[in-house]
Amino acid sequence: MPERIPSDSVGIVAPQRHHFTEPLALVSGGTLPEYELVYETYGRLNASRTNAILVCHALSGNHHVAGYHSPEDRKPGWWENLIGPGKTIDSDRFFVVCCNNLGGCHGSTGPASSNPQTDRPFGPDFPIVSVPDWVASQARLADILEIDRWAAVIGGSLGGMQVLQWAIDYPQRLAHAVIIAAAPKLTAQNIAFNEVARQAIITDPEFHDGRYYDHATEPRRGLRLARMLGHITYLSDDIMREKFGRDLREGKVNFDYGVEFEVESYLRYQADTFVGGFDANTYLLMTKALDYFDPAALTGGDLAAAFKPVTADSLVISFTSDWRFAPARSREIVKALHDNDLNVSYAEIKAHHGHDAFLMKIPQYLDVFGAYMERIVDGVTT
Repeated sequence: MPERIPSDSVGIVAPQRHHFTEPLALVSGGTLPEYELVYETYGRLNASRTNAILVCHALSGNHHVAGYHSPEDRKPGWWENLIGPGKTIDSDRFFVVCCNNLGGCHGSTGPASSNPQTDRPFGPDFPIVSVPDWVASQARLADILEIDRWAAVIGGSLGGMQVLQWAIDYPQRLAHAVIIAAAPKLTAQNIAFNEVARQAIITDPEFHDGRYYDHATEPRRGLRLARMLGHITYLSDDIMREKFGRDLREGKVNFDYGVEFEVESYLRYQADTFVGGFDANTYLLMTKALDYFDPAALTGGDLAAAFKPVTADSLVISFTSDWRFAPARSREIVKALHDNDLNVSYAEIKAHHGHDAFLMKIPQYLDVFGAYMERIVDGVTT
């Protein structure tokens, strides 16, 4: 655990839960008759209820975005770098909300949840969920919290795609959209990476057609491979060279198939820590949601036309070494917003961390992001 919780942390936090009984119709054609969302909040909602920020998480993220769950907690929320008193997303000035998306495995209703019709885990019977479905469920959570309009909706990667969907589907309910390391749709290469990851899981002998819960097991081998593949794509060649190079763990080549290079050890460690904390069926669902996201599909491929409903001001941020969600994809978003005469700021941050840069404390990134958050504060009424 930390020797003491830092003064710029939101401190000890506890997740909250809401049970929704109104059915949710899904883009896939399915329906969730009822469901639960788990979420966390930081800071205080002001009297006019105008200082609320929604943070949308990425593929392997969840609702625990900042703070600690107990004094013994060794790992803070996944965006602890940016959220807290005096930080970029200042919890002294904003009321910050983040929920675990539907289909998740950290408390919200998902494949591992009990199906009320069978009293067994949903498993593969859990319906395919999409980015618009997540946004619709988040809008209902906003209603429960009595937040009519977000000061901003913010997200990186898959979270940034949710921000775009929010701006399209609920333009009257957000003042600002902050879209970080995202894309208007996946490239064929990205879809290919996701398919290889899914195949690793599906072909694991312990997958049991997605009903591994009934067998008291899980497809650990497949999920490990999926995580290792994904992690490689989140890093740049530069950062891998800097962190590992071709360093050997024992200083010599052993001429066998054991772990010899430091990078091999790192990938196996990342995979081992991921397995046991993430559900394989959720991984399949999340990657499918990524693949399906394409708001311009409804407008004949015209992204500007897809953005016609948008009214929010926007900040779009990309990173030079992000080859999975390259800066060119962010510039597509910027152009389509400009084509609609919207106010949009764009920053391409020089960073060598790859896609994971959006999680890091990079000075230029924090400066740009922080300056835009000051602009959001200026528009908040007390």
